[in-house]
Amino acid sequence: MSSIICKDLCKTFQQGDEIITGLDNVSITIDRGDFVCLSGPSGSGKTTLLNAIGGLDTPDSGQIFIGDIQIDKLGKGPLADMRLNNIGFVFQSYNLIPVLTARENVEFVMQVSGMSAEERSQKSHKILKEVGLAGMEDRRPAQLSGGQQQRVAVARAIVSQPTLILADEPTANLDSVTSSQLMDLFVELNHHHHITFVIATHDVRVMKYAKRLIKMEDGKIISDEIQAQVLSSD
Repeated sequence: MSSIICKDLCKTFQQGDEIITGLDNVSITIDRGDFVCLSGPSGSGKTTLLNAIGGLDTPDSGQIFIGDIQIDKLGKGPLADMRLNNIGFVFQSYNLIPVLTARENVEFVMQVSGMSAEERSQKSHKILKEVGLAGMEDRRPAQLSGGQQQRVAVARAIVSQPTLILADEPTANLDSVTSSQLMDLFVELNHHHHITFVIATHDVRVMKYAKRLIKMEDGKIISDEIQAQVLSSD
């Protein structure tokens, strides 16, 4: 997978008698290996754009290409396969399965893709160690802190070696120290694995980590700036 190209995206929502504009003719190109933050207040369109890029929501009009695949034209099956093999998702609510251990949560994605039990075990062990959770593989979500749960979610997102990670307010439920640790991990994955990151956030501390900061308002991009990236929280 290479770049992400969005062309003239429009999306509206019905809220009671009111029509809400989620995206208003948004066009954007994100290169492979970029580290992008979408910022803006609630209702600015950042989550709507993120969901459109991830194929979780379909725009009313416009086109979305991930590499040479036009995802807004894919059927449910091919779209699900494309997401499974190429995109990792990280949400503020973690979305872990409470009855499964950290290892089992990470292995779940690989099990869906038909990977053998031995290979799943090897990969989950390696990835949990990489995100700093060695020795915690058999703990269930309730036995982990918020930051540790988010790291399990990150491990699950990256274990299939996606080319793209989409994160929606990933630090919203984390304290400042844990937020910095998570963002340091994202930067490390971006640098060492060349994973493209697109993060929707209203957290100013998170924005400092972006190579590229895109500000949105009322469904439109109002600024798109390259900035010096924070490489460590130290």
